Amino acid sequence: MASTDTAPGDGDLAGLGAGLDALESVRAARRRPLRQTLTRKILPPVVAVTLMLAVWQSLVTFEVVDDPTKLPAPADVWHVLEKAWLQGELLGYIWTSVSRGLLGFCLALLIATPLGLLLARLTLIRAAIGPILSGLQSLPSVAWVPPAVIWLGLNNQMMYAVILLGAVPSIANGLLSGVDHIPPLYQRAGRTLGATGLKGTWHITLPAALPGYVAGLKQGWAFSWRSLMAAEIIASFPDLGVGLGQLLENGRNASDMAMVFEAILLILTVGIAIDLLIFSPLERRVLRTRGLLTRS
Repeated sequence: MASTDTAPGDGDLAGLGAGLDALESVRAARRRPLRQTLTRKILPPVVAVTLMLAVWQSLVTFEVVDDPTKLPAPADVWHVLEKAWLQGELLGYIWTSVSRGLLGFCLALLIATPLGLLLARLTLIRAAIGPILSGLQSLPSVAWVPPAVIWLGLNNQMMYAVILLGAVPSIANGLLSGVDHIPPLYQRAGRTLGATGLKGTWHITLPAALPGYVAGLKQGWAFSWRSLMAAEIIASFPDLGVGLGQLLENGRNASDMAMVFEAILLILTVGIAIDLLIFSPLERRVLRTRGLLTRS
């Protein structure tokens, strides 16, 4: 007669697994209350910005900095922003820089991803090129602007070259770090199931390396944006259009601190917005799917 007994502990493990699955389902179905969202997500940055504006206004009101050519009042900067908006120029400044930054970042992504996978797979090439990538990542982006101007001239290609030189090392190193942290068991299991070569890279390596890869993408965007601003500030030319870096340089040339602060605030706002709208949600999604994010 066939035995229907199960191995000791099987029922307990099955019950534990079912309980964990149910708990995860409840957590996934539960929505954050609106009040909690307001107090945890929206209120802290609003309070921080309000305090910053209050300190800024206090420095002007109490004449801690009594020269308006050095520190304009927040209202003066607001008037400059409002004027640029009413004249239809504000969105043009933003779009000129954002379009360049995103295109340059996408080009860097297309180059850095296969480069990172190649270095992760070929130890000898990594030993030769890895230190160079790390050195390039620590090199200030502004250092590439003069040679890029000499090589390519004052054009958009020069700016894209500066972005690539700033972003590619960060993305490639992020992917390398993600690959290095893949448990060896995943690779062995993939080979056992026939996932080798490109199939193994697509189905095993890239998914397992996503946390480090996404961190590299986030840092790569920061380098892209900073590199672009450096290129626009140094290599300004009328035919290139007026981006945010060019706007900052125009304010400096005109000794107009309100315009300078306008450009700084726009550069900061765009950088934060791209991170909050694209990279932070992507990073949270990747970490949550792997059980690495305990709270959102």
